[in-house]
Amino acid sequence: MRAEDAIKLHPNLVISKSKAYLGLFTKIRDVNTKPIEFAFYAKRLMRILSEDAIGELPSNPSKIETPCDPCEGVITMDPNDICAVSIVRAGDSLLEVVREILPGVHVGKILIQRNEETKDKTPEFYYSKMPPNVAGMKILLCDPMLATAGSSIMAVDVLENKHGVKAENIIFINVLCAPEGLKILASKYPSMKIVTAQVDEYLNEENFIVPGLGDFGDRFFNTT
Repeated sequence: MRAEDAIKLHPNLVISKSKAYLGLFTKIRDVNTKPIEFAFYAKRLMRILSEDAIGELPSNPSKIETPCDPCEGVITMDPNDICAVSIVRAGDSLLEVVREILPGVHVGKILIQRNEETKDKTPEFYYSKMPPNVAGMKILLCDPMLATAGSSIMAVDVLENKHGVKAENIIFINVLCAPEGLKILASKYPSMKIVTAQVDEYLNEENFIVPGLGDFGDRFFNTT
């Protein structure tokens, strides 16, 4: 989907831009890419995406001295004020990339699994664990795929109602979006910022993103 069309689907959608994305997506979309290669190229892509998402966090203007002259800059957020939250299992891949960039970041976990026996593969909540005072932190919610938005809505609901986090303090990071999921999140959580690398065309009858890349978690963790 064209970026100018995709950006209309959610009022707080940010589409990350990099010339590297086309080549990296070509690798991870390809059905012939082996799991070890998939993980390698996916990590490269998620590094670029995560840096862009972290760049959306609040910062304050600053002036520094270079070896040659003064220079304008910014003071970025203290990692102690940030919590990276993974929607287990696929989200763990993205979480680890964020932790490499922000070594001191707090970590939260939400376990949500699809019920494969239901027609719509209904998400079911099992567990969450957050650091103390998470309600006052900025949240980097990590899940590589946004399809039907079922898991992400449930995760945000857990953060809001169980842990006191406000939706406007969440940045949802994902590699690939479906338009259907973005529209649902726009109606449910318009104040939540979403940072993605790509918006694809549609969901198929099995609720997979098309053209997509298959099951991200299975391919990344070699459980295909």
